[in-house]
Amino acid sequence: MKKPIWISPPHLTGSELTYLKDVIDSNWVTVVGPQLESFATAIGNYVKCPHIALTNSGTSALHLALSILGVEKDDFVLTSTFTFVASVNPIKYLGAIPVLIESESETWNMSPQFLEESILWCLKQGKKPKAIVLVHLYGMPAQIELISELAKKYDIPLVEDAAESLGSSYKNKHLGTYGDLGLYSFNGNKIISTSAGGALISSDESYIKKATFLASQAKEDTPYYEHKELGYNYQMTTLNAAMGLAQFDKLDDYIALRRRNFDYYNSALSPFGIQFSEEPNVDYFSNRWLTAIFWDDKTMKISPESLKEALENENIESRYLWKPMHTQPLYKNAPYFGDQMSEKLFKKGLCLPSGSSLSEADLERITSVIINKIKT
Repeated sequence: MKKPIWISPPHLTGSELTYLKDVIDSNWVTVVGPQLESFATAIGNYVKCPHIALTNSGTSALHLALSILGVEKDDFVLTSTFTFVASVNPIKYLGAIPVLIESESETWNMSPQFLEESILWCLKQGKKPKAIVLVHLYGMPAQIELISELAKKYDIPLVEDAAESLGSSYKNKHLGTYGDLGLYSFNGNKIISTSAGGALISSDESYIKKATFLASQAKEDTPYYEHKELGYNYQMTTLNAAMGLAQFDKLDDYIALRRRNFDYYNSALSPFGIQFSEEPNVDYFSNRWLTAIFWDDKTMKISPESLKEALENENIESRYLWKPMHTQPLYKNAPYFGDQMSEKLFKKGLCLPSGSSLSEADLERITSVIINKIKT
């Protein structure tokens, strides 16, 4: 059996044990401790956003964001259809109605055209949307200026789901900092990992104070346990924060390595009809969390299933592109605005191994399998 190549494994620095030992030696294996403050400060300094609430997942961060914005039962919340289900489920947690917006072809992210169509439809139903949840897919910035303008035009709060996009930017401004609230994920497959964890960020301190309150079971400031609001157990632990601190200094290095992966794939595979999601212009900077490929039936007669199988036979992991939410059984009845762009991508695309620990030999092995499959 050949050495496995995973799609996006954690890339440990070697210093995690030192940071974790400090936590264990101090006996502060809890949700309070200096590691949490230091990790939050590191994130804030990096993305240039002053207020951070650390959470136990990116999903928790999104749930808190929507709760803070007052999302309730039967409210409309607009979100991307081409995404992982965690971008949509928190809307359902609150009993609200997700309105699914199709992608545009340049970045594969939310289409400003279909976003505005959905807003006008909601207004005709007599309800202004409570929030827009914009996903920056695979690390690629969405058309954030146009979407921000629409959010301001119709006075709708904007939440940036930058779970996949820490380190990505538009016009040198970090994703997650354009909206009223933004969030990141530090799951095991993300560009840096705390094993499990997330962060909610905002330039509005009151939002983050409220998030911190809700994430710690909404305990009132009394000497005894008193609760007036529904809270959640969403805090990050010192162990997770220690993992994050051990990796954070390597973030820019890891981004450079993932961008190297993309460049290698692009150079090796483009001549064979494989296409890539390119940065539209110099204003866009993607961390290239995952390299996603797609192709046209006119140039290649292979299916994602057959290519995935060819890679699996060589012990190489790949993943299908996200199956659009409007095609999922869970959300098949949700309002949808679009032209099925994401369905076309799903049917003719695949995510390739993209971890920052990939060697050049790994990349050569992966591309050789793909080229051989295309030629046969």
